[in-house]
Amino acid sequence: MALLFFSLSASAQPKTDSFLVKLLQSNNHPVFQRVLQNPDQFRVQIIYTQINRDKHNKPSFSNYYFHVDPNCYFNPASTVKLPLALLSLEKINRLHQAGLTKYTPVLFDSAYNRQTTEYTDSTSESGFPSIAHFIKKAFLVSDNDAYSRMYEFVGQQNINRWLHKKGYTDVRITHRFVPMSALENRHTNPIRFLRPDGSLLFAQPPAFNTDSFDFSHAVRLGKGYINSNDSLVNGPFDFTYKNNISLQDLQQILQSVLFPVSVCSQQRFLLTEDDRHFLYQYLSQFPGETNFPKYDTTSYYDNYVKFLFRDSAEHHLPKGIRVFNKVGWAYGFMTDVSYVADFSNGVEFMLSATVYVNSDGIINDSKYDYDAIGHPFLYQLGQTIYYYELNRKRKFAPNLSRFKIQYEQRKDDARPLIKEVEN
Repeated sequence: MALLFFSLSASAQPKTDSFLVKLLQSNNHPVFQRVLQNPDQFRVQIIYTQINRDKHNKPSFSNYYFHVDPNCYFNPASTVKLPLALLSLEKINRLHQAGLTKYTPVLFDSAYNRQTTEYTDSTSESGFPSIAHFIKKAFLVSDNDAYSRMYEFVGQQNINRWLHKKGYTDVRITHRFVPMSALENRHTNPIRFLRPDGSLLFAQPPAFNTDSFDFSHAVRLGKGYINSNDSLVNGPFDFTYKNNISLQDLQQILQSVLFPVSVCSQQRFLLTEDDRHFLYQYLSQFPGETNFPKYDTTSYYDNYVKFLFRDSAEHHLPKGIRVFNKVGWAYGFMTDVSYVADFSNGVEFMLSATVYVNSDGIINDSKYDYDAIGHPFLYQLGQTIYYYELNRKRKFAPNLSRFKIQYEQRKDDARPLIKEVEN
């Protein structure tokens, strides 16, 4: 039985660079400074990456850290949808099955307790689910069902084995985003891919993960929590068996997609050029630009999942800016892992951050400080770094043409808008 190793160094200390501290201190916004001055309370971690190009447009990366510590647990929430999307595309490419692509209709059967079927998808153009459509939904509005289906396609064992083999050892993916026991999450569904005429193209049998996880590093937070019976339990909530991934690994995974040559070959994912273009588009496209699914733009506005540019007074990004990113929010944790490209001003940088905003210390009570602290903090962080980058001198201006996407334009049709998504 293989051991799915979870890397934690007991002696590690939070990593902080004086340059970044000084830069962050230049913003005197009260909420922003309150978080920075209490990094342990808010469990805040920040990675800011400067990107400099040479005369051949080859990028180099300089990382700066604030309170970054792989031992300081944060719940990654929906950020794990990023590696799951990449692994789903990689698995399709590994299968080498003629006619099987990310757009192929895929059906989910049930073979174990609490598994559910999925045979249609009214939000897709074809009316069927597909890996491509799951990725679109996971990136555009952070759809939870899309993640669970990708989890079932790749399988719990492959998810962890493949990520660890790539060198992302601060990763542990243990569960779907639906209520299931640990044993139920080890089992994944039988799956069928169909040809255009509806006949069977490829069948994937149900799978069971026989590998063990290392849960020796206990993580318990808060002073109480609401249990499944809606009762208050006095005592910390146990995150030990929840998903885990370090901020460094999340940022490196995003970098491996956007700048594959900048990371060692081991850390890259097996993706085609079409896969990369697809990922670039839906990591940065706005929900309101998308035809399938047809999201209600009053609920799912341009910067809905762009936390570093999510201003409470303005639901649009500044003209010329696109953010290629993945966010997550759950249990009072908020995380954003981003690459920012300003095509108007020739500016690019990476910025990743996580913060814990739960002032009452109760988990699962749905009373988190997302609006009062989390969103203002992340927005001010994004503004601080962005305006620094706007004025930073570069020896060579970046050519960002490879990240310019011909985005969709919303069609005016009679289909109803999607007003609510489980995310």
